[in-house]
Amino acid sequence: MDARRHTRTLLAGLATATLLAGSAGAASAADASPSAKPAAKGTGDGARALCKRAPKIDKRIDRALKRLDAGKARRGSVARLQERVDNAKKAGHTEIATFLQGRLDTRESLKKDLQERKKDLAGVKTWCEKNDDGKKNSGKADK
Repeated sequence: MDARRHTRTLLAGLATATLLAGSAGAASAADASPSAKPAAKGTGDGARALCKRAPKIDKRIDRALKRLDAGKARRGSVARLQERVDNAKKAGHTEIATFLQGRLDTRESLKKDLQERKKDLAGVKTWCEKNDDGKKNSGKADK
């Protein structure tokens, strides 16, 4: 019984804190003058952040493509799923084969999409190298 009481007290406290935070946020929003301009956040295209994350994105794409291109022994590979579709068809399990074929089609389109992203990311890396990792233009359009 003590645990239930503790949980109810905690939930009541959270509800009260949420209500108080909501009314405080509304009050501070009402106090802000309409002439005050928001910070420049969100005005750029995020080039600096993308340049910073590009190596990690590249590794993630490589890892996913490696898994998709792996052989039949690797879970998540196109070859393994194709083998499962073939086995279901041989066994006469048409519903299973249809379901797995849908997954296979999705996985193959994912592979094509990732290959396209890899090409696009190469262009981003080139741009970043030319523009000091996005610091050169600082959110302004390329000229």
